[in-house]
Amino acid sequence: MATTADIRNGLVINYNNDLFQITEFQHVKPGKGAAFVRTKLKSLTTGRVIDNTFNSGVTIFPVRVERRKFQFLYKDEAGYNFMDQETFDQINLDEKLVEGADLMKEGQEVEIVINADTETPLSCELPPFVELEVTYAEPGIKGDTANSPKKRVEVESGAKIMVPLFIDSGQKIRVDTRTREYVERVK
Repeated sequence: MATTADIRNGLVINYNNDLFQITEFQHVKPGKGAAFVRTKLKSLTTGRVIDNTFNSGVTIFPVRVERRKFQFLYKDEAGYNFMDQETFDQINLDEKLVEGADLMKEGQEVEIVINADTETPLSCELPPFVELEVTYAEPGIKGDTANSPKKRVEVESGAKIMVPLFIDSGQKIRVDTRTREYVERVK
């Protein structure tokens, strides 16, 4: 058991019979009235984000979670298969637990958030940036350079990304997994 003074980004709490991760919080002390904490909570089961306000001093129920490194092995009809980097145990995750699944390639290292009490996986997080090879790119049109134009390419994992016109098939690019945007070419 904890109070609102223990709230921090990344904390996982049990709220309304669901597990939520605190993504943002702000302690507010108005001139009149009691202090409160304004939060954004992301559901670990549905992925939905809600706004919630806790009165100061209210009891919250934190959940102990662990972040473990896993390696993505393959995808089949049952879901995504991962291997623990330390114990070599394999687990299978449903597609809804994996954010940005189309940016993962075989052998990719990811972090899986696991409820330490029940040993159940809650979510899978990719690293902030991944390097992928472009497998298909439409040719860029010369002279079409007003307003920094972009074109759609397909990368080795199957994802479609918008990139500048000078990117061609066979080149490696770095992609931000949080925004799904092109960052730079990789040499």
